[in-house]
Amino acid sequence: MSAEPPVGGAGRPASSPPRSRDWMIYVLLVVLTFGAWRFTKLGLFKPGDDVGYWLGVAGAVMMLILFSYPLRKHLRFMHRWGKVKWWFLVHMALGIGGPLLILIHSNFHTASLNASVALYSMLIVALSGVAGRFIYVRIHRGLHGERSRLGDLQARAGLATGEMKSRFRFAPEVAERLLAFEADAISSDASLAAMWRKVVVLPIRQRIVYRACVRELNIRLAAIARDRAWSRDYLRTRRRKGAALTRRHLLSIVRVAQFSAYERLFALWHVAHVPFVYLLVFSALFHVYAVHAY
Repeated sequence: MSAEPPVGGAGRPASSPPRSRDWMIYVLLVVLTFGAWRFTKLGLFKPGDDVGYWLGVAGAVMMLILFSYPLRKHLRFMHRWGKVKWWFLVHMALGIGGPLLILIHSNFHTASLNASVALYSMLIVALSGVAGRFIYVRIHRGLHGERSRLGDLQARAGLATGEMKSRFRFAPEVAERLLAFEADAISSDASLAAMWRKVVVLPIRQRIVYRACVRELNIRLAAIARDRAWSRDYLRTRRRKGAALTRRHLLSIVRVAQFSAYERLFALWHVAHVPFVYLLVFSALFHVYAVHAY
């Protein structure tokens, strides 16, 4: 029979994208937006009265302070003003709080063209910011602003050292399946179609390959258990650890494969995001002028 299957994997896999934190943030956004909408239904104020006016001012000031983050990154004299990660966290908090206050200020509806343009521009920028954060955390280590590098990801995943066959020496079919998945996933194709496949299709294929590998692992481990008289609990432990090793390796492959795709998406996002920001600034200034002039 083949060699004893390893209990754990050699090397440290690349960490998977922070999906759980993503979902927590998106759920929080939905809850806050729903809470803001319910608050406006209490009828405590109108957009034109003092309370509504100052809510709008507070939201606008928060949106204005958002520009301190890009200034912190690009102005040399501001580089020593604290760590970038804290600036980014404040940037995100203001990017949530500002739009929520403005939505409350407007009671979730507008009565004029300039107000509509300002409101919808703000919503586009806010949603674009959420999309930007989604991409950002996939090409940086957390929110620290430290760019991940493809070679570093490959080394931490164990993909650059050829450890696959040694990890799965007791199940060569699984190793071959994973190597085939890796070769197909990590390609040099930089087309938009390839980027789409890596971001959307590859995680689906990952699940399919994972299930096929786990089935093969279970068959192999069952055969080894019969030959070596493993207990049922020991076999269960081996299966669980083999499945975990397979899952970690597949996640590492997907992380490495998606890095270049998300990097290109982030560049495209930045090109689209900046014009919306300018549109928001101009529409907000015109809205403020119209409110005070008329």
